[in-house]
Amino acid sequence: MYYIGVDLGGTKIAAGIVDEEEKIVKKASVPTGRTRESAEIVNDLCMLVVNLVKEYGISEKDIYSIGIGSPGTHDRENGIIVYNNNLSFRNVRIKEELQKHINVPVYLENDANCAAIAENVAGAAKGMDSAVIITIGTGIGGGVIIDKKLFTGSNGIGAELGHTVIELNGEQCTCGRKGCWEAYSAAPGLIKATRKAAEKNPQSKIHELCGGDLDIIDAKTAFDAARMGDEAGIAVVDKYIEIFAEALSNMINIFQPNVIVIGGGVSKEGDNLIIPLKEKMKGKTYGNFGFPEIPIVTAKMGNDAGIVGAAFISKV
Repeated sequence: MYYIGVDLGGTKIAAGIVDEEEKIVKKASVPTGRTRESAEIVNDLCMLVVNLVKEYGISEKDIYSIGIGSPGTHDRENGIIVYNNNLSFRNVRIKEELQKHINVPVYLENDANCAAIAENVAGAAKGMDSAVIITIGTGIGGGVIIDKKLFTGSNGIGAELGHTVIELNGEQCTCGRKGCWEAYSAAPGLIKATRKAAEKNPQSKIHELCGGDLDIIDAKTAFDAARMGDEAGIAVVDKYIEIFAEALSNMINIFQPNVIVIGGGVSKEGDNLIIPLKEKMKGKTYGNFGFPEIPIVTAKMGNDAGIVGAAFISKV
């Protein structure tokens, strides 16, 4: 049997056919065209899946399920995207539309949860009973696995880990609160901190890295400057990791998982992130004496996480 995963993003819609060995055997994508009407976007999604199935030469009887991962909030039981701010979706009956073309079970899930599923089924948390998966991008996504099941809370929108407050009345977050972890550790927060450091330090290597144009600073700039021995860059990275350590310590104190997996752009820093992060977390987690240390690792699934995770929604 095969599983089909669809990653519905703001830039592109990616779909893949995944076999029982968790391998993508065929995939394709189309631009989302996010400013269009929802009906047009959903139709393109349906046609992408239909054509993928046709090109690979399988039929409905070969497909166990189709999963769709999308940002926002969902009515999972009825397959409705209730709200997706990136695409201006409101109460879009995506399951119903897709089943008009391919009549197999269709599942719908938040995209961060799909990343968690992918890491638990085939990635860095494979086979683990419990795991916390953090994805760092324009926001901070969280996915929690408990007893090999995806935790979604009583209303399906649980585990919004990025919106736990780490500083009372701190930086403004896009969710409306102040001091959320996301406001500091997501890419926009890191970019903001890097720009401030550059403005205060005209001799910083940050200026050299961005060619004097502070508008092109990205989430990698401070780490690059730190590698060059730049004091401003080192200070930004150190503060970033200090805040990250506090937030991850909270996650361990709440969930005590088998593993914490970090994905997204910043995770590509690898040991430059993980080693000092572990160091700053020492003594911050409850029960840190006498119990094994909770492993903190980087994600393995990369750009395929959305497809594989969506494909296996039915498994968790």
